[in-house]
Amino acid sequence: MNAIMCELCGSNDVVKQGDYFVCQHCGTKYSLEDAKKLIKTVKIDNSENLSNLYELARRAKDSNNWEDAQNYYGQIVQQDAHSWEAYFYSVYYRQLNCKIYQIANSAGNIQNAIHPTIELIQKYVPKEEQKAAYTEVAKQCTMAAMLLKNGAKNHYNNNGTVDGARSEYKVRGLACANIIWNCAQELDSIGEKNIALTLYKTVNSGDFNEFFDKENMDKVTAKIHQYDSSYTPPPKQGGCYVATAVYGSYDCPQVWTLRRYRDYTLAETWHGRAFIRTYYAISPMLVKWFGETQWFKNMWKPRLDMMVKHLNDEGVADTPYQDRKW
Repeated sequence: MNAIMCELCGSNDVVKQGDYFVCQHCGTKYSLEDAKKLIKTVKIDNSENLSNLYELARRAKDSNNWEDAQNYYGQIVQQDAHSWEAYFYSVYYRQLNCKIYQIANSAGNIQNAIHPTIELIQKYVPKEEQKAAYTEVAKQCTMAAMLLKNGAKNHYNNNGTVDGARSEYKVRGLACANIIWNCAQELDSIGEKNIALTLYKTVNSGDFNEFFDKENMDKVTAKIHQYDSSYTPPPKQGGCYVATAVYGSYDCPQVWTLRRYRDYTLAETWHGRAFIRTYYAISPMLVKWFGETQWFKNMWKPRLDMMVKHLNDEGVADTPYQDRKW
């Protein structure tokens, strides 16, 4: 900023009074022409203030205080436009503080912040420190995707009987998965193959692969095979289609019971396996056509409730379960 510096005492506290500029420290008066000659450019040193803001922001981040972290990083951005950390986290924490109906939009905003963040790291972070910065961005993108997806899933589990609930869950879940997919592609494009590979595998995991259709999952798998030819993709969630539509989740006590019965009773006999194959051939289309309708759920829920109760009485557990390969 520009300021008048008193040539007698060196003070910058020179104020216009009437037709003169008067030094408030020593009282020396200057005419307008003299004052112009005394104008100096004074550089304000904000380094101490920035250091304090970074400390407060990182402390808030480490304690999961999202509101304060967003506030402090937002202040840093205004003073240090070259900081990837401040830019990324000011966007990141603003989006994590969203409502359920905002999840897809917030996930999209985090995706949009990835490319500018990578560019800031490339331009302003020393070469030897860049990998750590990329790793942090990848880790936080994965964390954001999980947090937002879990919020969407919990909402769906509590409201799965409402018409349209599953469609909304799929849209939100896909937006969350795309945070990781986008981050993987960005890092892949600049040569960070190992970090990208980890992200590709996360997209292809059971946490996110239910949101992609076969064509897109094949693209993810192809990317992984570029760097890990021995990789075998996990099975995509989605069995027990009718029960999942009725109860609102693939992971709930009723569906856990039915999946155990499928894997350890039906799958043990040829006619049981034939039934499973027939069921998987027909039920996905039924759920696609009618799964969001209330009459479909009302028709199937009493039957499934009775069957689940019978299986539980027979000793089939309703605790968390991972599908058996058969």
